[in-house]
Amino acid sequence: MTQSTRPTVSLIVPTYREAENLPELIAAVGAMRERNGLCLELLIMDDDSRDGTDEAVAQIAAPWVRLIVRKANRGLSAAVLDGFLAATNEILLVMDADLSHPPEAIPALVDAIAAGADFAIGSRYVAGGTTDEEWGVFRWLNSRVATLLARPFTAAKDPMSGFFALRRETFTQAAPLSPIGYKIGLELIVKCRCKRIVEIPIHFAQRQRGQSKLTLKEQLRYLQHLRRLFVFKFGNWAHFAQFAAVGTSGVAVNLAALTVLVWLLVPLRLAAALAIFIAMLTNFVLNRWITFSYARGGHFWWQMAGFIGASSFGAVVNYAVILITLYLWPVLETVPQVASLLGILAGLTFNYFASRYFVFRTPEPRA
Repeated sequence: MTQSTRPTVSLIVPTYREAENLPELIAAVGAMRERNGLCLELLIMDDDSRDGTDEAVAQIAAPWVRLIVRKANRGLSAAVLDGFLAATNEILLVMDADLSHPPEAIPALVDAIAAGADFAIGSRYVAGGTTDEEWGVFRWLNSRVATLLARPFTAAKDPMSGFFALRRETFTQAAPLSPIGYKIGLELIVKCRCKRIVEIPIHFAQRQRGQSKLTLKEQLRYLQHLRRLFVFKFGNWAHFAQFAAVGTSGVAVNLAALTVLVWLLVPLRLAAALAIFIAMLTNFVLNRWITFSYARGGHFWWQMAGFIGASSFGAVVNYAVILITLYLWPVLETVPQVASLLGILAGLTFNYFASRYFVFRTPEPRA
């Protein structure tokens, strides 16, 4: 694609305490901009670093560079989204401020979008993509695991990349965005329903100055982000899978509680009943906190009473299905485990829908 036919570009660079990297970054982007004749504006979205970022940008005094200091809702993903809203050009492009992404790859990303791609990624993991040898085994493994966890959402080889581009129209047509942490690219791929994703090989350089923002807290936030995306993409199936996982954990709680109670010389029948009740309580707490987290604001005790009631009725459904199955197929009396599994599945399904639509109902929107 010729220089004159390339669309205009808004380059968004989120920053927090990256002042020492900005002069080199802006110089490299500026050289690339002139060399390729790109109509490009650079938006530096700074989370109130107070490290000399404003002075560094002011000294450069480039008319195509804008500094926007953010003092509320700080965070990388929020900074990128605010940058998108402040941008004025056709293509929205994001890169890091730590000099790990090569500005020379920007024209290829722009051309990929102009040629019809929904989303273009500067990729470390396609043929021709590389990373610095100093990157380290731990960070490489962390990136690979994060990419593997994202596989249910995209077949892209490097969806964790912070170097990507998309059209403004693609962004404006997105479902409501609610990113957590720093993986805004994956959020956009999913919520913008991007189908055609092109990956451009890049060399990912090691940070030379400043500190990495990748912490254990951010990694845990990434798992929370994945959970949100699962709920968005798979709806009730995602909630059901979480509900089933919590129910499975309840089996372990039940057995552990029974063991402890028997060890404490509690009569067996009473211990069995108490163990069931304890498991039911832990299931309630976990489902309220994880599976149906949107309902945490509801009345705790009413929800617990409803959950116990639904679970008790679910046990009746479980037992009834076992009896009906054995009545319809007497041959299963030789393998009653099959009938029991069907009963468990029926009880689990009943408990899920009762919890989803009666116990942990979606809050009514406020007028």
